[in-house]
Amino acid sequence: MRAPAAGEMAMAMAAAEVEQEEEVIIVGAGPSGLAAAACLSQRGVGSLVLERDDCVASLWRHRTYDRLRLHLTKRYCALPHAPHADGAPAYLPRADFLRYLDAYAARFAVRTRLRREVRSARYDAARGRWAVDAVDLATGAAERYSARHLVAAAGENDEKVVPEVPGMDTFPGKVLHAVDYRSAEGFKGKSVLVVGSGNSGMEIAYDLAVAGATTSIVIRSELHLVSKEVWNVAMTLYRYLPAWAIDKVVLLMCAVVFGDTARYGLRRPAIGPFTAKLTTPAYPVVDVGTYAKIRSGEIRVLQAGLKSVRGSDVEFADGQRHAFDAVIFATGYRSTTNQWLKSDDGLIGDDGMAARSYPKHWKGENGLYCAGMVRRGIYGSYEDAELIAQDISKQRRSSDSSIRGLGTFPTSGYCEAATDNTSRSSVEN
Repeated sequence: MRAPAAGEMAMAMAAAEVEQEEEVIIVGAGPSGLAAAACLSQRGVGSLVLERDDCVASLWRHRTYDRLRLHLTKRYCALPHAPHADGAPAYLPRADFLRYLDAYAARFAVRTRLRREVRSARYDAARGRWAVDAVDLATGAAERYSARHLVAAAGENDEKVVPEVPGMDTFPGKVLHAVDYRSAEGFKGKSVLVVGSGNSGMEIAYDLAVAGATTSIVIRSELHLVSKEVWNVAMTLYRYLPAWAIDKVVLLMCAVVFGDTARYGLRRPAIGPFTAKLTTPAYPVVDVGTYAKIRSGEIRVLQAGLKSVRGSDVEFADGQRHAFDAVIFATGYRSTTNQWLKSDDGLIGDDGMAARSYPKHWKGENGLYCAGMVRRGIYGSYEDAELIAQDISKQRRSSDSSIRGLGTFPTSGYCEAATDNTSRSSVEN
């Protein structure tokens, strides 16, 4: 473990007098954090969720565009112990899924502390507990929490990534990141450049084109384009076939649905789409109508990255120049978990995500866990939550049995151990 920085020590000392003890601290009140809290509750284990924003599910509430629908059917987008209603749409709109998450938090009485920014979490070996330092963003007050178990569930979309482009500060038009894009209102008739060809970039480009914007999109990387129907077939086959076989089925279906996408600048990688999903951070692009707009010429594909900007003119790496009225960066996000988690057990990598591959990604040492940190979507959050709650519950039963067993020994030493302050604290928590 590295030594605490001076600022961290000062905050810890200021908060030490009001330390709050919990059995489990969960950082992040998105789907992963809510699922972990609910699963623990179902097993009689208490938890407290610390959330930096002013609400649960802040990503879905504040940082997604209006037309968003879940790409998988509701079967794969439910959290533990709460399947979606039979009458719910097969592919839930953003608003419906948000209502589901709010109801989920209420149903399982998830305890949250909102507007709490975790600054540091480190394991105190002497006490056998995690010391979590946070700041109440409403008041600026430092807070200290202590817990046997710590669950990192802040997700992968914590901080937006915006590339530095020389001359971008001279661009007179609107520049924003996908996190701030809600709809195409105000873009009709304007020339808009979308930088980034993941699901957000492709869907925003479609939204703009439908609204009447002259739309261009930068697609430099290889990608797998699939339809919702094709990808749901892949998810169903996962229960029966190996990844390589699913890849063959998916690619055959995509050839029928899309034809040769490389003709329009969408080159497929050598690794299959399902294998890539399981072994890399890459996720297939689920087409919502963007490809038809590309084929018709309503969306122009640019295959070189941005080199520089001079006023309204954008120069690309291949020498092309085009003028735009607005630029939208759909260039992704990064996790910030490794900025506050002070642990060297290898659970979290340098990129803030799970360092270990599925399915060994979720459990670290000394009661440390991560949920939803291996890029497996909502279904992955479901699995992680169940595994974490099961493991903590098992440890709790084992610990309680051991403590109760101490009272059966006639020696005074064991009787004292069963009634000292430390042991009582363990039983009460």
